[in-house]
Order: sequence, then structure tokens, then C-alpha cells
Amino acid sequence: MSSNSPASESKFVTDLILLAASAAFSCLILYTGYSYLDPNRQSSKKALEHKKAIANRLGRPLIKTNQYEDVIAGDVINPDHIDVEFDSIGGLETIKEALFELAILPLKRSELFTHGKLLGPQKGVLLYGPPGTGKTMLAKAIAKECGAAFINVRMSNLMSMWFGDATKLVAAIFSLAYKLQPAIIFIDEVDSFLGQRRSSDHEASLNMKTEFMALWDGFSTDQSARVMVLAATNRPSELDEAILRRFPQAFEVGIPDQKERAEILKVILKGERVEDNIDFSYIAGLCKGYTGSDLFDLCKKAAYFPIRELLDDEKKGKQSQEPRPLSQFDLENALSTSRTTAVASEYGVSSSRRTFPGESVDYQGQAAINEFSKLMVSYMLNLQSDSQDS
Repeated sequence: MSSNSPASESKFVTDLILLAASAAFSCLILYTGYSYLDPNRQSSKKALEHKKAIANRLGRPLIKTNQYEDVIAGDVINPDHIDVEFDSIGGLETIKEALFELAILPLKRSELFTHGKLLGPQKGVLLYGPPGTGKTMLAKAIAKECGAAFINVRMSNLMSMWFGDATKLVAAIFSLAYKLQPAIIFIDEVDSFLGQRRSSDHEASLNMKTEFMALWDGFSTDQSARVMVLAATNRPSELDEAILRRFPQAFEVGIPDQKERAEILKVILKGERVEDNIDFSYIAGLCKGYTGSDLFDLCKKAAYFPIRELLDDEKKGKQSQEPRPLSQFDLENALSTSRTTAVASEYGVSSSRRTFPGESVDYQGQAAINEFSKLMVSYMLNLQSDSQDS
């Protein structure tokens, strides 16, 4: 009896191991078969890869997002991938200095603004002015300087055929910003999204605006949240009064003067092959009314003149290794075919027609209208502040 006991125990252990192996093998076969028979297998796999790609692009590999935040995350820019800095923006020195103190420093050195309520970080900054003056570049530079995630809000991503999804997407903007903080929620052409509320507006649009303002107020009461709403518009007068009240700081990014135009030209042509004797102040004097975008287009047109000369030389049988450097004469020639940006009516007279060197334009009238617009916006902001205090 005792001699058969070890053999029985050995057989029992062997049978148990075989049974466990058989069960594991059966489970593996069932799991593999179910995975291949699952009709949503490919879509689930793609969704998982998409989540991993978004997390890696944002520089937050451990972040967890829901389906609505995934939609918004497609428009988030990692600050490491932004190539715009304050040094790459010509002029606007006063505005850049103010933005550094009010926007960048609270996000970059939050520990300095935790003592009391007066030094709380700005929750809203508005940049307004004519098109092409560098408002979007300033917003990207702020995100780059403070290392904040740049959430570019697009209306096309917020619209949905399903009722209620739009408000959930708006909520996802702020929840994702909170996860990615420090973060900047940027709304370009904010007047098209948060404009005046009218009785003719669609219910879904009104709900989006209400939800946005409610969530924005929630961040205003959370002093620890390093999230800021940054908006840009060409028409500040069309913004809803409740939205203007939520922008404690507003900066006019106007048309640059001659000194600023010269600085912009230097920044644009930095790193390009240009002659050393270019008089930037003289060229800037010929470009009255030009915005930064206009000056960039001017330099692009001028850069084609050396290319054309090289091609003409090749047609005549002359061989050239590379185009010659850009000259001041090229810039003056490009001026004859350039035009300034069409300015919105509240900032001055329309200048969509061609403007040639030496042509007279009523800049004094335009400046007067600019000042009137600035005073009106300031009056609206002060009026809202006074009504809130009372």
C-alpha cells in the first residue's frame, strides 16, 4: 500500500498539470478566436493607437482622455513644437512686456502668485486689432515662452449633429486644459463664436455660449488652475457684453509705425541672404499702412527677383551657381505690386486697393478712427466692471 502511494501522487500531479495546461490552451484558443471574430476589433485597435499617438504628441504619455477630449486633443499643440517666440515678432515691445507680466509670468512662476487674491493669474486676455498685425503669433509666442499646451479651439470641432454633444465638447475643452495645465485656450476670431446673443440664434449655439461662460467662471474661482483663455478678434464691438466682462485685460494690436515696420523687416529677413546696405528705415517709410503680414508678403515677392534674374541668365547661356542676395532695389520693385490688408471698418478706411509708393492716404483720419475704436472698447470694458462692482 505504501509502495503504490508515491506513484499515485505522481500520477495525480501529472494529471493536474495536464488539466491546467489544457484549460489554459483552451482559454487561449477561445480568446484568440473571439478577438478575430470581434467586428469592432480593427476600430478598437485604431482608437487605442490614436490615443497613444495623442498622448505622445502632447508630451503626456500617461494622460487619460475621454471620447470628447480626444476630439479637442486633435487641435492641441505641444509648446515644444511651436517655432514662434517673442524675439521672432518685430515691434510691439510695449504689448510684449505687458503680456509677459500678466500672462506668461503667472503660468511660468505660479508660486509667486499664490499669496492673496490680488496677484491671481489672469484668466482672460483679449487681443484685438486689424487683420495681419500679429495677434495669432503673439498667442503662440505666449504658449512657447511659458511652456503651456496650446489648445486651438475651432468651431468645426464643436458642431455636432447630435443634440447635447456640442456642450459636452465645450466641457471637454476645459477638462482637457485642466489635465494639461499649464494650458492656454486660444480662440481666433472669437466674435464668430462668442458674439452678441440674439433671439434669432439657434438653441445649440446659445447653449454652447452659456456652457463656455459657466465653465470659464469655474476656472476664475480656482486660483490654483494654470489655465488662461486667450482670444483674438478683428471686431471687438461685436463681442457679447458678458464675454467682454470676462476679459480683464484687453490689448489693441494696431498697425505698426515706421520704427516698428523697420524692426519687422529685420526679423523677417533675419537668416536670409540679403545685402548689407539695405536701409530698413527707408523701406519702412515707403510702407505706410502696412501690417506685419503685408511686410512678409512684400519680402516674399522681392525674393523672387533674384530667381527670375538667374533664370533669365540661364536662357541667355550664362550659368549661375545660386541666386544673388536680396537687395534694397528688389524691395522697392516689389512695392509697386503690393497692397495693404483690407482693414475692418471699425479700424479705419478700407485699403484693399493697390497702394503705390508716394501715394497719399488719409492716415490721420484712420488714426482718429483707431483712437475712437480703442476708447469705445475701453468704455465697454469699464462699464461692465462698474456694473459688476455695483
